[in-house]
Amino acid sequence: MSTATALVGLVLAVFGVRMLVTGRVPALLARSFRTPREAGLYHLLCGVAVLMFAVGTWLTDVAAMTAAVLSIGLVAVAGVWFRPGPHRRVSHTEHRD
Repeated sequence: MSTATALVGLVLAVFGVRMLVTGRVPALLARSFRTPREAGLYHLLCGVAVLMFAVGTWLTDVAAMTAAVLSIGLVAVAGVWFRPGPHRRVSHTEHRD
């Protein structure tokens, strides 16, 4: 992996932190996520995963494998808990608490 890959991961993670701190999400992303928190956490976890994977390639074999496994785990968490998708439609019979 190159330094450019690590930079992409860092930029993605900072973008996620910015969304979490400000609560503002670009319009294109706001349509894909239910809340600004979900959008921010998704991008933060994916960015950290890319950064960890890229840095892991500069380390020894065991550390690189550990970084790769942890990166896959972070992406899995992001994909399951905070995955982008259409907003959940609430029927008229359901009540929000």
